[in-house]
Amino acid sequence: MRWRPLNPSEAETGEIQREYGQHHSNPQSCVSITSPLQAKALSTREKSWKSGFSFDGIIECNDNNHLVFNRVVAPIIPEVLEGKPCNFFAYGHSAAARQLSAALEDINSKNNNHQFGIGLRVFELRKNIAFDLLNERNECFVREGSDGRVYIRGETEMLENGKVRVRPIATKACWSFEELHQELQKGLKHRKTATSTVHDQSSRTHAVIELEIITKDLLNARDQVVERQSELVPVGKHATDIYIEEQSRAVVQTEEGKFIPNPDYQMDQVRVDAAEAKKAEFESRVKEAEEHESEVFAATARTHRCIGGKLVFVDLAGAEFLSSTTEPAFKQTPQEKQEGRQINTDLLALKEVIRSRSSKKSRIPYCSSPLTMVLREHFEASTDTHSAMILTVSPEASQYTATTNTLKYGDLVGLANGHKR
Repeated sequence: MRWRPLNPSEAETGEIQREYGQHHSNPQSCVSITSPLQAKALSTREKSWKSGFSFDGIIECNDNNHLVFNRVVAPIIPEVLEGKPCNFFAYGHSAAARQLSAALEDINSKNNNHQFGIGLRVFELRKNIAFDLLNERNECFVREGSDGRVYIRGETEMLENGKVRVRPIATKACWSFEELHQELQKGLKHRKTATSTVHDQSSRTHAVIELEIITKDLLNARDQVVERQSELVPVGKHATDIYIEEQSRAVVQTEEGKFIPNPDYQMDQVRVDAAEAKKAEFESRVKEAEEHESEVFAATARTHRCIGGKLVFVDLAGAEFLSSTTEPAFKQTPQEKQEGRQINTDLLALKEVIRSRSSKKSRIPYCSSPLTMVLREHFEASTDTHSAMILTVSPEASQYTATTNTLKYGDLVGLANGHKR
């Protein structure tokens, strides 16, 4: 947990009283907070709260971002360079991108076979839709495929010769930190803000920043898969159309409404088989492209384990909490209120996913929200995936209820995760 500094305008309000404790057998911390005396409208139960030993550490108001990065993110970079995915529910992407870029430059200077870069993806989740921030906020859809994986794909493109292409979310290949930083800033400018219960310009979306270690060969192989899939679509549609046409001709409807074989038409099975054979040919091309992608990845991984390593930063939209004694600081539209409810639903779903995973339950409720559907791949990509969550809370007295609720959320996540990061 991290206490943010007070703004100058908040200095006269007073601060939440706080004390810390540590478990005797490990460095994990607990926090106890007490409401200032002037909050008389609160009940005795609401005036104080104490967490379990659920926090890995407590970061004070005067601790700078450099300290936060070194304590939380920097120790995980070696894991990413081993090809593992690591998730951070916090910002810190710029410093992480700089350190990761520097590490890859060192690897590239000693390697002539492969040049490694960072594949950047930036998108936001708003209600049930994803927006590609590296592609002019192009509207995308979160869907679970027949293979059980979750995909984020844009609108369907109609190409020449009947080809139909559904592009995955954009990946920008960056070969230097300067290029990466520029793309990041361009993408984040498209992030949506609106009125919350506390701020007039608040992030009302969950932003996801993915940094993946890639090579040009790997990206080319992935593009080839998309190209082969686009070639399959019209061929598959043609085969389906022929089958439906032949089936329709081969039956007739009686006056009673029943369908019986058409005595005047024999189904052209040769035509159907020819169309299905053509479809199977193009399906095999897709499979070959997918196998080639896997081979490119595996061949690189045999000598450089860093390939495919990921840093995933999730900037969660702030939860909407209202107590019976407070009014929203800013008036919200019905749409903004609905967005607030969706944010709370997403945060609850995330907590339940973490709780279920740590309890090793057979069913993990990933489908409870688009946020948890998107994060499923990152949670399941490795048996020893590292995740960290930084809860930034206000020490201002008037924000006591919001701070308490945020800490309660973190306490549940920490305890559900078995006192582990």
